[in-house]
Amino acid sequence: MQISTAWIDTDKLPRKPTSFLRFSGRFKEHKRHQVFVSAQFRPVRDENRHRWASFQVSCSYNNSQVSTLESESLQDLLNEEALILKNKSQEIEPYLNGRCIYLVGMMGSGKTTVGKILSRTIHYSFCDCDKLVEQDVGVPSVAEIFEIYGEDFFRDKETEALEKLSIEHRFVVSTGGGAVIRDENWMYMSKGISVWLDVPLEELAQRIAAVGTKSRPLLDNESGDAYTNAFRRLSTLFEKRHKAYKNAKATGFAGKLSENTEDECTHCADIAAKLGYKDVSNITPAMIAIEALEQIGNIL
Repeated sequence: MQISTAWIDTDKLPRKPTSFLRFSGRFKEHKRHQVFVSAQFRPVRDENRHRWASFQVSCSYNNSQVSTLESESLQDLLNEEALILKNKSQEIEPYLNGRCIYLVGMMGSGKTTVGKILSRTIHYSFCDCDKLVEQDVGVPSVAEIFEIYGEDFFRDKETEALEKLSIEHRFVVSTGGGAVIRDENWMYMSKGISVWLDVPLEELAQRIAAVGTKSRPLLDNESGDAYTNAFRRLSTLFEKRHKAYKNAKATGFAGKLSENTEDECTHCADIAAKLGYKDVSNITPAMIAIEALEQIGNIL
């Protein structure tokens, strides 16, 4: 038997077999067979940016293909992350005392997605601050609120929402990207634990360009290349906000900031390098949630 395989990191594989080969009865009549087996390990990213993989095995006998077997999704990859999340949450839950967790960061940094994972993990409720403002104003989107009433009106309503949340307990709150610019907002968030999700601007621009800017009122004003425009505008916004983001209690995602923001070392990039990824696009929301719990644990 000749076997052709590709080397892959065994840490990314489940600890139990996910498929097997079955030979028909007629093969048992012979003692030896020349069978060629090839395997493909194919990582896939779904619409929610969750990673899974399929493992495909092809067999051939006498130069003709016999069968192709494909395993189910390797859920163990996600299950392993879920187990780590569970263990991390059990470590910090006794010390949270019901305090709310506020996720801050630029638009597109994954505050909503990571927030929902965190809330499920630590048995909190999840709240999107933008949604609270939309419900309060009776307008279906932040973009429309900006268009009808202007940014200052939205910021006032955002502050009102954070004030209401400051007296609540056991909430993971996804804040708007610009919530950090008001000192009053930090006063309300200081009653809980704030975590900065810092993602490189290049990655943010790619994410936003891929889905469009219609829901991003601070970006949806320019024509031309979507990525270039998004990156330029994000750079301007980040220059104004990055010092405010550093007020977050858990600043592990920021790494060490230099005076020049172009030389910034982001923790997400460090995570990617540690895991052997070339860029942060390979980091799953669950990985970021795990890191967030670790950083929260460091300050409790």
